[in-house]
Amino acid sequence: MPRPEKNRIIFKPPIFSEFKPIGISVKSLSQILISLDEYEAFRLADHLGLSHIEAAEEMGISRPTFSRLIEKARKKVAEFIIQGKLLTIEGGNIHFRNNIIQCVNCGHMFTTNMKNSITECPECNSNNLQNLAGGFGHGKCCINNHLKKGGQNAGRRQNRAGR
Repeated sequence: MPRPEKNRIIFKPPIFSEFKPIGISVKSLSQILISLDEYEAFRLADHLGLSHIEAAEEMGISRPTFSRLIEKARKKVAEFIIQGKLLTIEGGNIHFRNNIIQCVNCGHMFTTNMKNSITECPECNSNNLQNLAGGFGHGKCCINNHLKKGGQNAGRRQNRAGR
């Protein structure tokens, strides 16, 4: 029996979680699921240009595990582009380090640490807020994970991963 997967650290939730080719109905598309940890591997390596070692450190996993994740992510993104499928980001054994909050009234989006509780938009003072991490089923688990880790190296990780 394989050992359970370790939770991977994700800097913040993606703003968009579904992508499709223009002009084709969602109903007629095959779906590809990319996990949140595969998304994060893709973001760190191909968007930010981190080495596998640096990216693995950001996610709190080994370099070989990171290499397997990035291979899966790249294959799925290529399949999405070449075969024109619906790409959906969801699932995975993860914890978010930060969260994105969007004001439903004015549209303002801001990033906040998971342990900070925001109840009001800093732009329009509305309390009609959308929690993006909550949309992926995360919140208290990520806060508790952050507190357990004691925030060690958080400043350094945030500076690199948030580029």
